[in-house]
Amino acid sequence: MRRFLLIAVPYTWLLALFLAPFVIVFKISLSDIALAIPPYTPTLDLGAGWEGIKTFFSGLDFENFVWLTQDDLYWKAYLSSLKIAVISTAFTLMIGYPIAYGLARSPEEWRPTLMMLIILPFWTSFLIRVYSWMGILSQEGFLNQFLLWTGLINEPLIILNTSIAVYIGIVYTYLPFMILPIYATLDRLDESLIEAAEDLGCSRLSAFWLITVPLSKNGIAAGSFLVFIPALGEFVIPSLLGGSRTLMIGKVLWEEFFSNRDWPVAGAVAIVLLLILVIPIVLFQRNQQKQAEAEQ
Repeated sequence: MRRFLLIAVPYTWLLALFLAPFVIVFKISLSDIALAIPPYTPTLDLGAGWEGIKTFFSGLDFENFVWLTQDDLYWKAYLSSLKIAVISTAFTLMIGYPIAYGLARSPEEWRPTLMMLIILPFWTSFLIRVYSWMGILSQEGFLNQFLLWTGLINEPLIILNTSIAVYIGIVYTYLPFMILPIYATLDRLDESLIEAAEDLGCSRLSAFWLITVPLSKNGIAAGSFLVFIPALGEFVIPSLLGGSRTLMIGKVLWEEFFSNRDWPVAGAVAIVLLLILVIPIVLFQRNQQKQAEAEQ
């Protein structure tokens, strides 16, 4: 009985916070738009009993999903989101790995302080941090003022409301998610393996590429998934830093829900986005499972 209750708790949590909302959104995606509150006409009427269910399946159609394939806006938004998420993850890895490596090789007494500096941004509101980048990257912002003062540029750079600003915002926001898994892997790395490789003639750089990087692949994979998954559906950063020029599926989803009031199409957009995210989520879970088995 105790074992059943232990297993039932996480499954109940998933049922309440994942499966139930998914079913609701999927039901909305199969509905028709209407001038009403809420702004759709349900095709499934559970109040009509079995007759309502039979009517639903007899008239079942996926016109909202078909519409996503016919309008260029949606598939371009998905592709643009994938591109931005992949590039942002790559930049986050290039910046995060050296920081994690330096943290793992730092003296023991300094590690808690360095770790606190990495986690410290989480103590501040996410919106405040993004808004601060608007002040930094604007034409009258701190970055342009500093570059003009140093004489590196003669006129302000246009960074805000571009893809570059979106990449900066995503990398800055999700950098700790990349650093911490890699650090956890490097911290457990056996130093004797590096010493043995150097004794056998490897240079320090060769030992790093042949020993350290392969043995830290689980941390790299975990960090990459933790950055890629939320970055793919990001809404706040492209809205505030990217402006109207940046096309991401999170912005399209928000506009369909709140600006166009087309909940059925918005539901279809959300379902397709979730199905796309299922692949990296499953791969992340498998990576975590393999890592747990290797540690046993």
